[in-house]
Order: sequence, then C-alpha cells, then structure tokens
Amino acid sequence: MPVIQDSEQRAPSATPATPARVLLPSILPAVAVGVVSCLVLVGVSVAAEELQDLLWGPLPDALGIGRYSVPWMVVMLVGTGVAVGLVVWRMPGHAGPDPATVGLDAPVLPPVVLPGLLLATALMLAGGPSLGPENPIITVNVALAAWLGARALPKAPGRIWPALAEAATIGALFGTPVAAALVISEALARQETRGLLWDNVFAPLTAGAAGALTATLIDHPSFDLDLPSFGRPGWADLLAAVVVASAGALLGMAAVRAFPYVHGAFRRLRHPMLMLPAGGLVLGGLAALGGHLTLFKGLDEIAELARDPDGRPAGEYALLTVVKLAALLVAASCGFRGGRIFPAVFAGTALGLCAHALVSGVHPSVGVSAAVLGMLLAITRQGWVSLFVAAVLVASPGILALLCVASLPAWLLVTGRPQMQLREDGTPVR
Repeated sequence: MPVIQDSEQRAPSATPATPARVLLPSILPAVAVGVVSCLVLVGVSVAAEELQDLLWGPLPDALGIGRYSVPWMVVMLVGTGVAVGLVVWRMPGHAGPDPATVGLDAPVLPPVVLPGLLLATALMLAGGPSLGPENPIITVNVALAAWLGARALPKAPGRIWPALAEAATIGALFGTPVAAALVISEALARQETRGLLWDNVFAPLTAGAAGALTATLIDHPSFDLDLPSFGRPGWADLLAAVVVASAGALLGMAAVRAFPYVHGAFRRLRHPMLMLPAGGLVLGGLAALGGHLTLFKGLDEIAELARDPDGRPAGEYALLTVVKLAALLVAASCGFRGGRIFPAVFAGTALGLCAHALVSGVHPSVGVSAAVLGMLLAITRQGWVSLFVAAVLVASPGILALLCVASLPAWLLVTGRPQMQLREDGTPVR
C-alpha cells in the first residue's frame, strides 16, 4: 500500500539565496571599512606603546626610580586615573558611555565623542590598567563607519555599517577573519534574518578579511604562546581539560558576580575625578601585590608567563590569577575605557599554568587553553570566540577536540547567568 505524504512534507523547505549581483556592490565598502578600522586600531596601539615605553622606561630611569618599583606603579596608575578622569570630565561626550555597559556590540555614538574616547583609551593602554583595546576601538570604528557610510552611500541600510566595523575590528585584533565570522554568526543567531547564513555574513566577512590582512601586513599579530608541543590526546588529557575549563568558568563567574557590587561602590563617588584616581589607587595596591606582570592588557605578559611553564610554583600562578582578575574587575568598574577579553586571557593562562604546577600530568597546553576557554565563557558569554581564542593560543590540532568537549560542562555552568556587562541601571546583563 503506497504511503501518502502531505504536500508540505514532500516539498523541501529551501531558503532563497541572495543573487550575486546584490552581494557584489558590498565588497568595496566592506574592504574600505576593514582597512580604515585596522588603521584606527594600529594607530591607537602604536601611540599607546610609544607613550608606555616613555612612561615605564626613560622617565623612571631619569628620576632614579625603578621602572616597576611599587612607588612608581602606584604613581603611574593613580596618574593614569587622573589623566583619564580629566578626559572623561572635560572632553565633549565624556569619552562615551559607562564602559561597564558596553560589550562587543557597540552603540553608534556621535562623532564629537570619538576624540575623547580615543584619548582615554590610549592613556589607559599606556598607563597600566588591566584592560584591552577591543571595546572602545570597536565603538570608535562603528561610529566612524556609520557616519562616513551614511554620507558616502546614503541609500545603503544603516544597520550594515556597525556589522562591518565590528567584524573588521575583530579581524584586525586577531589577525584572522575567522574570529569575526564567528562573532557575526553568533549575533545573527539572535536576530531574524532572511537568506542563507553565508549571504548574511558575506559583507562582514569581507570587512573582517580586509582588517585582518591589513593588520598582518603592517603589525603581524600572533597569539601562539609557543608552549611545549602537545601530541595525541588521551583520556587523562580529556579529564584535565574538562576539570580545568570548569574551574576557569567558576572563577570567572565569581568575578562576574562581584562586578555590579564593585561598580556600584565606585559609582557612589559620582565624579570621574574621584572614581578613576580611586580606581588607579586600588590598581596600584594590586600591582604591588601581584607585580608588574599583572599590569596592562596582558598579551606581552602572557608570552612571558608561557616562556617557562615550570619556572614558577603553583602559589605564584594562583596569586597572578587572582590579582589579574581583581585588577580587571576594578579597572572595568571605575570608568577606564577598555575591553575585558585580553586580561581575562591572562588570568586563564595563569590558572592553566597553576593547574600544571599542581598536577604535573596536566600538560601546559591543555591547562592553558582549557582555563582560558572557561574564563572567557564566563566573562564574555561568547561561545565561539572563547573556543577560538583558547585554540589559537596553542598551535596543536589535537587540542581542538578536547576544547569542544570541555566547553560543554563549562557552558552549563555559565549559561543563563549574568555576564560581565551591566545595563544603564546597574543590573547585570544575562
């Protein structure tokens, strides 16, 4: 007896693809946004590095003070708080919104705000607070793309420019468009879209590729920590990855839980010339406790940690982990303009090396990548980006399968809970 099927069951559901003639005109604007976004990132980073070299090199040497002595670290961090506080107080637009309320999906700000935000970011990067450049640079590039794009191509949909700028900046930050594609895909999953996924990511991926290629040509970014080679994974490695990733997620969640309370404490000071210097003073005390490795965004310091995984005892790695997380918490709460991904990577790296120092059977590559994965899942709630960053730290194909499995229990620990971002009323974003 023949089986009679409903016509809806027989007809395959097909999502109509976007014609090539519709996608082609987006290439040139996407490439332009990618190149400009990368140049903004590199320009701010280079300016900050030049200022950092001066403030933490010839200046203390000329004064006869140790470059990373406790008095100089305290003076520099409080001074950075004063300098950034002046920018936030006096510059038009007050250097943008409260950074605790901003994530990777940046708001579109008016152009008058951007000079103050760029200056506050460069001063922060040079002065030593534990934040990265990603959030404010994405915000600047989104605003520039929206403003210039509306004038150059007024008929283009306004929503395309923020997507292009975000993808371009992320591509430039990591030196590959893969991270940008993952972020955009995750964002699209929360929206109602038409057409195929690849059609929707075509223009942002073009912008991300242009940003990444520009960064590769002029800045050569690299995240490989050159940890000891990791061969074929075994069951012990899988167990270690699951345990360490879960520990990283729990520790990151502890910082996330404390975030609104620390932020509220600084907000009670009400004025940026009180909040930021007070934050700098607390950061100076943390630097005195953890040492100079807990300063700055953390990329160069991560490389120094990974250079000799067996060179420190477990207690020192644990101290670096806790101090860096506390420094991230304070810097993000008191008003410094910066992102939270790079310092979280440092905290995860220190935690992974602590696991290796405690249990020698935990391979350094497994410990570091798994701890970074768990830490980023808790702080950013960006699953693909967390997995990507954890994987690129260790140039080993065998590590990826372990991380995919380890991400599952870690995700169960963090999903549905607050992330390290607040609404304007101070309540956590979930």
